[in-house]
Amino acid sequence: MTALPTELGLIAGSRSLPLLFAREARARGVARLVAVGFEGETDPALASLVDELIWIRVGQLGKLIGAFSKRGLRHCVMLGQVAPRNLFEVRLDLRGMGVLMRLRERNAHTVFGAVAEELAKDGVTLVEPVPWLSSHMPGPGFRLGRTLSAEQIADVGFGFRIAKEVSRLEIGQTVVVKAGTVLAVEGFEGTDRCLARGGELSGPDRGAVAVKVAKANHDLRFDIPCVGRQTIETCAAAGVAVLAVEPGKTLLLEREAVDALVERHRLSLVAAAAAPAPEESAGTTAPVV
Repeated sequence: MTALPTELGLIAGSRSLPLLFAREARARGVARLVAVGFEGETDPALASLVDELIWIRVGQLGKLIGAFSKRGLRHCVMLGQVAPRNLFEVRLDLRGMGVLMRLRERNAHTVFGAVAEELAKDGVTLVEPVPWLSSHMPGPGFRLGRTLSAEQIADVGFGFRIAKEVSRLEIGQTVVVKAGTVLAVEGFEGTDRCLARGGELSGPDRGAVAVKVAKANHDLRFDIPCVGRQTIETCAAAGVAVLAVEPGKTLLLEREAVDALVERHRLSLVAAAAAPAPEESAGTTAPVV
C-alpha cells in the first residue's frame, strides 16, 4: 500500500467539504497543508485549519498552479463547489484561456481533467481525497429516517437506473422521480435546483424520490458526489421524501445536522445501488463491497 503524502495542497471551493478535509487530513498525518481559495466562494474559516491560504480569482490557473509548485508541493486535492455561473462569467488568465480553448466539450470531467494535466506539467499530481474521507462515505445498507414504502423502493430502483444513464451522457448525476415518472433531471443548474424543480412537480401530496449517483468510471480526484445539511433542507422544502445516494461513492457531510433534519422532516436518506430491502436497519453502514 502506497504511503499517503504528508505535505499536500488543497484546491478549495465553497461549502463545508474543504474544512472537513483539512481536519481529517491533519488527523491522518498531513503535517503541511497549503490551500488555494477562490474569492467569493471559499469559506474564510479554512485559514485556521491550514498552514497557508492563498486567495485567487476563479480562472487564475497559472497562479493556482504556482501556489503549489513554488512551495515545493508535489501532491494536491480538489474539493468543494464553484458556482456554475463562473464557467461563463470567469475572467481567465493566459494559461486558463489556453486550456479552455483546447477543449471541444466543457463539463466537469474535461475541464478539471485539463486542470490536472496542467498541474502535472509543473510537477504537481492531483490525487483522490478518498483515503482521508472514506469514513464519511456511507456503504450499502445505510439508512437514516423512515422505512421506505414498497412504492418508494420501486422508485429508488427506477431512479437509480435513470440517473446512471443521465450521468453517462454527461448531463447530470441527480434525478427526481415519482410513481415511475421522471420529474426532473439535473443539468447545469446543480443538485439543489433540480430537487426544488422536481419537488414542485410532484403534486399536492408531494412525496417525490431523488436519486444521486456517480457516473461510470467516475474520476474521484475532482468530483465526489456530496450530500449534507443544505441538500436535506432543500429536499424538505421541495417535498422530496426520499434521497437515495450511491454507496461507497458519496460523501455525507455535517452528519449531526443531517440526522436532526431527517428526523424533524420525517424524510429518508438511504445508500442503495438498486432497490433497497425494506428491512434495512436505520443509521447503520455495511462494509463497502
